[in-house]
Amino acid sequence: MLEKAFGLSITGFTCIIFQYFVFRSHDLMEQNDALNGQGAADANPQGEQPQATNNQTMESLLESESINVDLPQVGEIRQGTIASINPTQILVSIGAKSEGVISGRELEQLPPEERAELKVGQQLNVYVINPEDASGNVVLSFKRAQEQMSWDNVESMVSDESVIESTIVGFNKGGLIVLVGGLRGFVPASQISSARRSQVSGETPEERWQKMINEPISVRIIEVDRERRRLILSERAASAESRASIKERVINELQEGMVYPGRVTSLADFGAFVNINGADGLVHLSELSWDRLGHPREILSVGQEVKVKVINIDREKKRIGLSLRALQEDPWKSHMEKFTVGQLVEGVVTRLTKFGAFARLEGDIEGLIHISEISDHRIEHPKEILNEGDVKTLRIIRIEPEQHRIGLSLRKVDSAAFADKDFKMLAQEFRNEISDEFTPPEVHDTSEEQDITPPEEPNKEQ
Repeated sequence: MLEKAFGLSITGFTCIIFQYFVFRSHDLMEQNDALNGQGAADANPQGEQPQATNNQTMESLLESESINVDLPQVGEIRQGTIASINPTQILVSIGAKSEGVISGRELEQLPPEERAELKVGQQLNVYVINPEDASGNVVLSFKRAQEQMSWDNVESMVSDESVIESTIVGFNKGGLIVLVGGLRGFVPASQISSARRSQVSGETPEERWQKMINEPISVRIIEVDRERRRLILSERAASAESRASIKERVINELQEGMVYPGRVTSLADFGAFVNINGADGLVHLSELSWDRLGHPREILSVGQEVKVKVINIDREKKRIGLSLRALQEDPWKSHMEKFTVGQLVEGVVTRLTKFGAFARLEGDIEGLIHISEISDHRIEHPKEILNEGDVKTLRIIRIEPEQHRIGLSLRKVDSAAFADKDFKMLAQEFRNEISDEFTPPEVHDTSEEQDITPPEEPNKEQ
């Protein structure tokens, strides 16, 4: 930008600024010397030499007249002011060392009507594509900033259950295309209201949907996936009856702990919304399954029929907490049937922390060895005795089924307090081994196959 405006490069411009500060500092120093000399002559009429001081140093000058440069970052959205507009580019001041430029394809993507509305001095949000290209320009995009802010907006609308008034702008073989905040959303045919579907006729998409272009429509967002650029809408969800009044009625009818049938209405990163009797409740990601999930779509899809358990009702905030996991068998409990307090087990140290060490006993079952249970003498950190990967014999000292917690001890492995229990367990194991070793072989009855005629009695004389 400097090359185009003044024929200077960034390096040349920096040199000019530096030289200005040097000359400016030199002039101020001479002025201070003259003033100090005059003051000394007045204060010392007998010709004593004053001690010269120089308060205006180069450092203080730079501090007082420094240029604050806030360097932009890739992907950052900034608010700027339009500095100039011409047919090939738009210059935007964003508080950086040079003005940003919207040009090339980024400028061509602006519709003519939007471009005509832009004025010099107008403030707008821009997206930083490149903080400095080969020509030293900050490359900006107006459309990308609009798009990013639109995705932020629609993501917030999912949890708010907002009803959006919009217009049908297109269609495909599966449904209608509707604009929401600059984004193109899709209304599947199954999510179109019964009143609108009653007007549908014809076999081809054109025959069914073409006449609906530019018609107003009320929709609600049911699924947002920014990475896949997926925005799913529903006209059926934006019913004529007030959703607030429906939810209030349903909340008064629901009971905590009860199980209800429902239908998945939308998916988000943090969980799934399930409609029960006309009101939506949230199944948090942690309540979907006992297994660890990254996203609800791994096990659910919009429209799926499910059974859920009501685990929480907040009548003030009108929120319904649901759970799928509560209806599934807890695998942790079945794993824990083989463990008892006082039992000796073998564990692999998986993680060290300041407060203790975690050890894996079996599968994904882990227990905690508190730092106080590692050694009989005081230690500052478990790493003084343990290392990740160590295989240790440990004693179970606590089991908390509801919290899925197991307390382990290394220092109580040889504790006299558990001697009697250890002896009984060893004796039981010994008896089991003896029983298995000396189990008599299975006897088969073969009397029918053998000759069982008793031998003749010997002659008495013989």
